[in-house]
Amino acid sequence: MTPSVLVSGAGVAGTTAAYWLARNGFRVTVVERSRGQRSSGNPVDVRGPALPVARDMGVLPALRERATHADAMRVVGRDGRTIARLPTQTTPGAVEIPRADLAAVLYEAARDHADFRFDDSITTLHGDAAGVDVTFDRAAPERFDLVVGADGLHSAVRRLAFGPERDLVSHLGVWVATLPLGEPADDPRHVLLYNEPGRLVSVHPSRGEALIAFIFRGPAIPDLDHRDTERHRRVVADAYAGAGWQVPRLLERLADADLYFDSVSRVHLPAWTRGRITLAGDAASCVSLFGDGSSLAMAGAHTLATALAGHDVDEALRRYEAAHRARTDAKVRHAGRSAALVVPKTRLGLAARNATARALSRRG
Repeated sequence: MTPSVLVSGAGVAGTTAAYWLARNGFRVTVVERSRGQRSSGNPVDVRGPALPVARDMGVLPALRERATHADAMRVVGRDGRTIARLPTQTTPGAVEIPRADLAAVLYEAARDHADFRFDDSITTLHGDAAGVDVTFDRAAPERFDLVVGADGLHSAVRRLAFGPERDLVSHLGVWVATLPLGEPADDPRHVLLYNEPGRLVSVHPSRGEALIAFIFRGPAIPDLDHRDTERHRRVVADAYAGAGWQVPRLLERLADADLYFDSVSRVHLPAWTRGRITLAGDAASCVSLFGDGSSLAMAGAHTLATALAGHDVDEALRRYEAAHRARTDAKVRHAGRSAALVVPKTRLGLAARNATARALSRRG
């Protein structure tokens, strides 16, 4: 009998896992809470270990076709004048692409190989040595040989199988919000970066309609619902009150835009597997903002599917975790250093970061 796998989440990790698990002989079902794929999210890089995965899936041409048009970043001051100019890519062959477009390309590659069920979610998981009994919000209960939680930082699979989010996820002191500008950028070739202490705003030209990102420092908000979009808008507006440059105009876009908002966080798990339930992507190791999260999600999903094709399940899951933790652990450890470069806390830190950017700009 063909072994069955349930993948929770139809994002980057989930669609990649679905494709490769099906190619390796599994019967794959993907369940996704949203009614369709999200349209928000700033550009991400496909590089390093994700490039051969994309090549072998046959999607590299589609990724390059949807790549962003930016070829440099401009750090600007309050008056809009350029402080430094830096390249956007330093990795040969890398592709920068809006996250929503990356997910769409991967979904198109996987959709004919798996049963995708949108507008549904997992409600309970009961595992034993041979598989997992699953109940859903809408569909009838089913049993699967393996369940893969690829459902992001706020993973329902992780909560059901490993424990509550408050015990397993820690806020790193930074928040991120992204939304469409609603029009093309004034500068079609450069990503504009404007900083004040503890706050960053970027405008990315993307592929026609520009994208805005607000990245700022702030404490954890214990009672914040990650689906409460109206409160997210208020948090961002309050964080940028009084900011200069074009920030007041950009904040006006918050009112009715498709907003992505979340904490930059670290997931703490001694193991990614419990019985016949395992985690992938941000659900296992959240490195989404400062650590090549999309590329690592693709690479990890491929590693998982490849391991399962060649070994018994227990051994395969051990091999998957050992191999992929070697990629992710260093990225997680360096998240604080990355945050210091992107969102310096103080005026002194910002001045030092800008001086470094100027030096790199002259060297380039």
